[in-house]
Amino acid sequence: MDEPKKVQGYNCIMVLDPGGGKLLMCRRRKDPYKGLKNLVGGKIEPGEDHLDAAYRELWEESGLGREDVTLTRLMTFDYPLDFCYVEVYAGQLREMKTVSGDENELLWESTAADLFDMRYYAGEGNIGHMLEILKLHPEIAETAKSEK
Repeated sequence: MDEPKKVQGYNCIMVLDPGGGKLLMCRRRKDPYKGLKNLVGGKIEPGEDHLDAAYRELWEESGLGREDVTLTRLMTFDYPLDFCYVEVYAGQLREMKTVSGDENELLWESTAADLFDMRYYAGEGNIGHMLEILKLHPEIAETAKSEK
């Protein structure tokens, strides 16, 4: 009998600038989605606390940490046929910070952009969906304002 395939966890992190009008994104340098804009994030390591994994990936890819943003788990996408799931975390910077990372080019994208446009954005329209759900939860931005 074959051993059941392990399910891999991933995270995506949505970081808004202090004004809430821009979203931290990266331009992918490798596949999947090479050349497209995407959210920062990565793999959840076996046994790793999921929130700690989100902060680790955020730090590795942007230099931002817990002192800069409070992350809240917004949603989870489940892909049983691909043996993976993606947890989406969101937060708003308390104050503007310089971001830097070696893995991908980082940029601040307007939240007014059409993040559903798959010619420019990774994720088959999911980033647009994530932003629309985030807009339904203004308490995430309120957390940043109350912690200043």
